[in-house]
Amino acid sequence: MKVLNVVGARPNFMKVAPIVEAMKRRASTFTPTVVHTGQHYDAQMSDAFFRDLGLPEPDVYLGVGSASHAAQTAAVMKSFEPVVIEEKPDWVLVVGDVNSTLACALVCSKLLVKVAHVEAGLRSRDRTMPEEINRLLTDQIADLLLTPSRDADENLKAEGIPQERIRFVGNVMIDSLFSQLKRAEQSTVREDLGVAGKDYAALTLHRPSNVDDRQTFKRILAALDEISQRLPIIFPVHPRTRARIAEFGFTDLIARAPNLRLIEPLGYLDFLRLYSGARLVLTDSGGIQEETTALGIPCLTLRENTERPITVEMGTNIVVGTNTEKITHAAFNALNTPRDQQTTRVPPLWDGHTADRILDALLEGMRDEG
Repeated sequence: MKVLNVVGARPNFMKVAPIVEAMKRRASTFTPTVVHTGQHYDAQMSDAFFRDLGLPEPDVYLGVGSASHAAQTAAVMKSFEPVVIEEKPDWVLVVGDVNSTLACALVCSKLLVKVAHVEAGLRSRDRTMPEEINRLLTDQIADLLLTPSRDADENLKAEGIPQERIRFVGNVMIDSLFSQLKRAEQSTVREDLGVAGKDYAALTLHRPSNVDDRQTFKRILAALDEISQRLPIIFPVHPRTRARIAEFGFTDLIARAPNLRLIEPLGYLDFLRLYSGARLVLTDSGGIQEETTALGIPCLTLRENTERPITVEMGTNIVVGTNTEKITHAAFNALNTPRDQQTTRVPPLWDGHTADRILDALLEGMRDEG
């Protein structure tokens, strides 16, 4: 069975790596091809992740680069179509909710090539988020919807998608997490930053709704200033965020925060080593909400909503928005709660074996067609 595995941005790499690895273990049944659209083109943010996750060099690199949502989506479609026509895959596997995901699914729907969507059914119910539109449309046209949690199944059914297209397989991000934790222990990032054995927080901040709006960004920084008086905050800065800091004149404001430490972006293993030892994580990333839930680390989501409510219901995640007081109140509550008094659970099938369930679902999908 020939499968094209599409990656475009960093979160995709963590989802595709264990799937490709599982296909290699079952080489008599699967022939995996990795297609990198080049949506994330910065070497530090892309190549390092391939290396850290053990992904092979992409078989196909489209090199679309950065552009507006419409231009980027169109560029991926235009570049991906001849690849599908030439390769004639049995399945195209798309993951997550980036522009590449929707673009490649659209190409396949026009060519009548079967599409499987990993991480299907997640909903923030905020249609101002480009990712929400990508999720909704991809799920409407994909042939097989591979869900990470039961609430995702319910979302799809509520949208009129028949049960036979839905498979609950669990969270493939946790496959990467569990398989790489041991390797990450070799990283010296905690020692290099002087936080080994100490309490510290880790921060990621990159969503346009947070960093492209000056007032929103300023409210978040005010909260970080207060929290950093309690413990160091290590902040690997996304290039987009760094550009906005300069544009909005926030450099001096950040310099005055006692323990808010801006560093360059980290590779997957270094970042995993950093946040897995944190007392608190603050983020606007979807995947980190899941990973901190699996590891039992308190997480504050700096957004007004989440497409991963299971992490709030069962895990360590609290959605705090961008209000300064709400962020600081939740942070100090988390820091004042001893670790052994946290009551959290890991959601079903977040067990490190999702990739094999995905492959079983692809095989079953081909049998059903036959």
